Amino acid sequence: MDKLNAYIPTIGRVLLGVLFLVAGIGKLAGGVEGFAGYIMSGGLPAFLAWPVVLFEILAGIAIIVGYQTRWVALALAAFCLVSGIMYHGAADMSGLLKNIALTGAFLRLYASGAGALAIDKA
Repeated sequence: MDKLNAYIPTIGRVLLGVLFLVAGIGKLAGGVEGFAGYIMSGGLPAFLAWPVVLFEILAGIAIIVGYQTRWVALALAAFCLVSGIMYHGAADMSGLLKNIALTGAFLRLYASGAGALAIDKA
């Protein structure tokens, strides 16, 4: 069981990172212009679409490989909480709760670090 426990932080970290990597790539594939419209629906300027897409991709990769894990996890926790409130809210309770759960997962990752199999440990 101890051998398995050594890999659990890495597995969890990779699963969290893949979510954001795939989301960012999906926004690229679907056209950032469409995502810019979605951003504007929450009251933010369209030009923030590209920084958000790049943040999702780069933060996802950083979490997957375990690079600057604590700081990236903290940034993703803030991102999840703010975007959940701004773009889901009471009208989309399942989306809001998903973002709140992700916030908790990233705060946990911030507290515990990347685990043994990470660039941070190299």
